[in-house]
Amino acid sequence: MPTDEALSPPHRLAPNAGSRLRQYVVLTKPRVVQLIVFCALIGMLLAQPGWPDLPRVALALAGIWLVAAAAAAFNCVVERKIDARMARTAWRPTARGELTDAHTLLFSGLLCAAGSALLLVFVNPLTMWLTFATFVGYAVIYTLVLKPMTPQNIVIGGASGAMPPLLGWVAMRDAVEPQALMLFLIIFLWTPPHFWALALYRVEDYRKSGLPMLPVTHGSEFTRLQILLYTFVLFAATLLPFVHGMSGVIYLTAAVLLGAVFCAYAWALWRDYSDALARRTFRFSILYLALLFAALLLDHYLRPWL
Repeated sequence: MPTDEALSPPHRLAPNAGSRLRQYVVLTKPRVVQLIVFCALIGMLLAQPGWPDLPRVALALAGIWLVAAAAAAFNCVVERKIDARMARTAWRPTARGELTDAHTLLFSGLLCAAGSALLLVFVNPLTMWLTFATFVGYAVIYTLVLKPMTPQNIVIGGASGAMPPLLGWVAMRDAVEPQALMLFLIIFLWTPPHFWALALYRVEDYRKSGLPMLPVTHGSEFTRLQILLYTFVLFAATLLPFVHGMSGVIYLTAAVLLGAVFCAYAWALWRDYSDALARRTFRFSILYLALLFAALLLDHYLRPWL
């Protein structure tokens, strides 16, 4: 999923002018969570041949939203010192000392418990456990272990960010099926080129933070090559829904066109780097994922009529 650092602009969400409630809302990283919920909704809609059970959808989305918000708040506690050293995150309430660790952890725990209860009672236990595992994967394994230890943190930790469509699928079908795994794989492979494009033009910020991000540890040229290679592999992975029979020509056309543009961005970035191009690549990567999933959804509903 898109990185929280990029999707939480301080000039829009800075808590110093708002109420305590607003400070707690900021902790949940609303724009990131919105994208998580959107991807989960895509998984739910694709899991059913027609319109799904709308009350079940609403309850599942609410549960996933609450647990995702809990993970975001927990992350703010763990990374408060790092956030305070980085310009784009220094405005967060935890980094500024406006909310204590105890209050933030209590808030995170309540959100996680409420979301897990919703999923367990009104959806199914498998969705609840997978969502909780995603919380642990992001808040603990990625944030506490991987992020400060290895430049491959975003690759391994990307598994948590790739879970939302799979969670949505499981919420509707109570099973992990090949189609859900393909959706997972697409986001998993999309995450490194998306994130590393951001890290390239934010490299000094990461250097100050002390985090071993790939552009800091291995340099710009190596990172750009990794972006290019991952983009090629991602292009191949996006063809799997068509090969498997999950989607038709509408999706295939969109996947090929969008993939070609993404590969062109990655190729240009590899050959002739500039911060402006890295920024455009990062922004296109967000649009790419949204349009790809929109095409998958459009194909899903129009295919029976074609």
